[in-house]
Amino acid sequence: MDCDVAIVGAGSAGLPAYRAVLDAGLKPLLIEGGPHGTMCARVGCMPSKLLIAAAEAAAAIRHAPDFGVRVPGAPVVDGVAVMDRLRRERDRFVGFVVDDVNAMPPEHRLDAKVEFQRDGVLQSDQGHEIHASRIILAIGTQPVVPEAYRALEELAIVNDDVFNWRDLPRSVLLVGSGVVGVELGLALARLGVRVRVLNRSGSFAHLRDPAVRQTAVDLLAPELNLVQGAQVTTVQREGDQALVGWTVGKGPETRERFDKVLLTAGRQPDLASLHLERTHMPLDDHGFPIIDPTTLQVRGEPVFLAGDVTGRHAIQHEASDDGRLAGHNAAAWPQVQALPRRAAMAVVFSNPQIMQVGGGFAVFDPDAMAIGAVDWTRQGRSRVMLRNHGLMHVYMRRSDQRFMGAEMVGPDAEHVAHLLAWALQMELTVPQMLRMPFYHPTIEEGVRTALREAVKQAARVAS
Repeated sequence: MDCDVAIVGAGSAGLPAYRAVLDAGLKPLLIEGGPHGTMCARVGCMPSKLLIAAAEAAAAIRHAPDFGVRVPGAPVVDGVAVMDRLRRERDRFVGFVVDDVNAMPPEHRLDAKVEFQRDGVLQSDQGHEIHASRIILAIGTQPVVPEAYRALEELAIVNDDVFNWRDLPRSVLLVGSGVVGVELGLALARLGVRVRVLNRSGSFAHLRDPAVRQTAVDLLAPELNLVQGAQVTTVQREGDQALVGWTVGKGPETRERFDKVLLTAGRQPDLASLHLERTHMPLDDHGFPIIDPTTLQVRGEPVFLAGDVTGRHAIQHEASDDGRLAGHNAAAWPQVQALPRRAAMAVVFSNPQIMQVGGGFAVFDPDAMAIGAVDWTRQGRSRVMLRNHGLMHVYMRRSDQRFMGAEMVGPDAEHVAHLLAWALQMELTVPQMLRMPFYHPTIEEGVRTALREAVKQAARVAS
């Protein structure tokens, strides 16, 4: 089988790469060794939001009496019905992607696992030898299952497994308090599942701003039954449950039993199965291809990486952008170029929500920047809705008053993140942002409060 560009992986990066190659007038071959439908639609963004939506409905009923709306009895969560709707809607989203793939010309598709034989040559598990002058690797990542938990067998699960449940379990231990751990932990807790979240470090939802992170922990840790600084000491199976023990510092061991142990500590690309060592690709000490992050090209080779496999981000729109960039450069090779990237933005769909824009606190330089804050407990619209919890910090460069980024835990963070990311991408200054309209009463007025505070803080430093 001969093609101009072989694209390994038909997910959120591989599909845009395919279209970019096709638009350039070249012959692509899209290779997928697993189920079609993208990780986002099948086991990521969409099914997790379906679970969260059910949890928010249950939580709204519990909080209705705070508004004077009486609800007889506690909400009854039908776990079977919750998971049935989740799978039904998830399959609908996946179906749209599968339909697009099925509409491709058959000569542009290959459903098979592949590995490198040598430079420019892939071998499939069905006996095909694929010759391509350029190759794009968009293989995504796989959840990591630490060795210590493998003795639990099917009781140790990853987030991919959650969305195939037929019913909700009675109890779940979540290992890790990153985005997945926080989102799924809160959703399960609000659906009546007993949860516990263990975290080895003090990190939480990838927040870097110490004040914002501590606010998020204070707000969400009680529902998550969060244990920070936990060192797992016991992992064993007892019948149909997992017995897990942990210590904190020099304290005594705590042991609890759970129906499931959900491992959310990370994902890795399955590069070993590709046998990159059979090629001339330069690899780092971990066997990872050395790429130019601005062009996604492997150094000196007509090979490109796109999406989660790059290790730079695990966000759907970033993966799609990677795919377009890799496809464009593969088609134009050897004349590759860097293309403008979007402003960085990340959202955690907890409640209250969490967001980062522009790298968040990582960009903050105390010698050159000012911080503006809004305490959502006192913000008008938030208080009206009884969602007045949280904190937002915005970061402004003092020399030119340029907006540089933000971190937040609070109401409607997903929408605030978009406004601020657009401002960052447009390279607006804070005074320019303050000249925009702010309707009353809205959550966005809290953004104005934080921006004004940044200007005031900079003025105090200058004086």
